[in-house]
Amino acid sequence: MIFDGHCDVLYQLQKDQRKDFNNPSLHVTYSRLKQAQAKVQCFAIFLSSSIKPHDRFRSALEQIDLFYEKIIKPYPDMKVVKTRQELDELKKGEIGAVLTLEGCEAIEEDPLKLTTLYRLGVRSVGLTWNHANALADGVMEKRAGGITEFGGQMIQLLNEWGIWTDVSHLSEKSFWDVIEKADYPIASHSNCYQLCPHPRNLTDDQMKALIKKNGVVGLSFVPFFVKEKGEVNVLDLLKHVEHVCEIGGEDHLGFGSDFDGIDETIGGLQSYEGYEKWAELLQNYYSARQVEKFLWTNFSSRFPY
Repeated sequence: MIFDGHCDVLYQLQKDQRKDFNNPSLHVTYSRLKQAQAKVQCFAIFLSSSIKPHDRFRSALEQIDLFYEKIIKPYPDMKVVKTRQELDELKKGEIGAVLTLEGCEAIEEDPLKLTTLYRLGVRSVGLTWNHANALADGVMEKRAGGITEFGGQMIQLLNEWGIWTDVSHLSEKSFWDVIEKADYPIASHSNCYQLCPHPRNLTDDQMKALIKKNGVVGLSFVPFFVKEKGEVNVLDLLKHVEHVCEIGGEDHLGFGSDFDGIDETIGGLQSYEGYEKWAELLQNYYSARQVEKFLWTNFSSRFPY
């Protein structure tokens, strides 16, 4: 079984609404999920920075509509998962689909909009995407500030709902602010800064802080988060698995592919189909129990109630 913490299928479906969830140009499709025996896939709501402020909330709602109309409605064994009970009750052959929010640009400064997204099914929230908004500074914001007072208030809402606060894309100051305030922090798609010093990756201290808060680090399949230069293959990604384990993260390591949010892919992981070979490679280096934790248990056991 596989629990993948992040993909951008909804963004791709919104960009070209002629596509369906089995379009071969997508990294993640219904057929590929079935073939690889996926069990839970997280679907991010991501808004292009070109969308004007007054259109952002509607754009988020449009992606949610695409989620229900193009991913859930046509495929009876694709099941919306909002609770741990719904996850646990997935039958053989059923695939859980989880809505997540990659950046709170859509809510502006309105808590009711975040509440609405939660009621529609969102179960993981990243405060911002790379830049600054009303909640926090992102990793590419030059001033490198932290979360705002409003951001702190929204984290409190997430805590009350018992859902994940996603630290991927946050500035380092924002990361530490979230670690202090969030009850359920995760990194849905970030890799090891020690191995690849990209701003989007996490330092050992950050990863250890997530581990201490019982969070999960979802390693991403973005090539330039894995290796600075040259061609990138699955053995390079394996080094990130090894490093997280070395710093005490065996029980806190998962995967958030970022499929359909990337143009370039890792050799051997060009689409969701690659998960099968990736699992086989992991089994050459780790026990069956460890691989099960990486692919499934570490994320699924911490799913919101």
